[in-house]
Amino acid sequence: MALKIWYDGSLVDEAEARVPVFDHGLLYGDGVFEGIRFYSGRVFRLPEHVDRLFASSKAILLELPWSRKEIIEHILETIRANNLQDGYVRLLVTRGVGTLGLSPESCKRPSMIIIAADIRLYPQSDYDVGLKVVTCVTRRPSHSSLSPQVKSLNYLNNVMAKVEAARAGGREGLMLNEQGYVAECTGDNIFIVKNGLVCTPPVSDGGLDGITRGVIFELAKQLDVTIRERTMTRFDIMTAHECFLTGTAAEVIPAVELDHRPIGEGVPGPLTARFIEAYRALVRNSGTPINGE
Repeated sequence: MALKIWYDGSLVDEAEARVPVFDHGLLYGDGVFEGIRFYSGRVFRLPEHVDRLFASSKAILLELPWSRKEIIEHILETIRANNLQDGYVRLLVTRGVGTLGLSPESCKRPSMIIIAADIRLYPQSDYDVGLKVVTCVTRRPSHSSLSPQVKSLNYLNNVMAKVEAARAGGREGLMLNEQGYVAECTGDNIFIVKNGLVCTPPVSDGGLDGITRGVIFELAKQLDVTIRERTMTRFDIMTAHECFLTGTAAEVIPAVELDHRPIGEGVPGPLTARFIEAYRALVRNSGTPINGE
């Protein structure tokens, strides 16, 4: 059955959801997005995702004509229209239709697209055995350009890093900042475990302030695990006892090798397993109800 796509106020069949060729999101990557998961009839951390959408939009001077409440309802409406209980939402806001040329002054109104569909970023085998990670040449954008905290539609840095990793035999790619310190992976934040201490790079080092990343800080308190933000190098990952990645689509997934060097014993570690279990329990039992309560 064809998906129903929310596009500028209407739910249309996916074959009819066409973006105009003069849309600045298509022409210049001028827009922002969010990826959101829903489980068992509940949307996980929906208000936080919408808040981040507004933050990204503010950073690029894109004024949204919808309220937070309206966007939330449109997301829920789209999920309901596709009769889904578990899946993934991709929400995009472009600058809208304008003319050729970089100036957005001709774009009179932003466009919003909401897609709700099934997703499986990694097979279960990757969670069982862990990911092999490769360091990418492509660097994360610096704070001196567009802030890494903006979830921009221009994702070419991450796309090229993903291509590099795949061609080098990795399931994921590690991205460094301009100083050579660890920022994040191509689509996920990164954590290491050493001597029972969990560490992750501060967002000032170029990684996204991920929503799943924040959940790990919450779960660490519940699990009575110490967690710290600190600047990290590739050496820190290579010599860690465990490593895991976090992201909305990936959830929590082990990483067991960096640049052909095993991390710890080269298998998913016990603390990583505890975070995976705690995260999966949380998403199954919390979130915004799709059909209301």
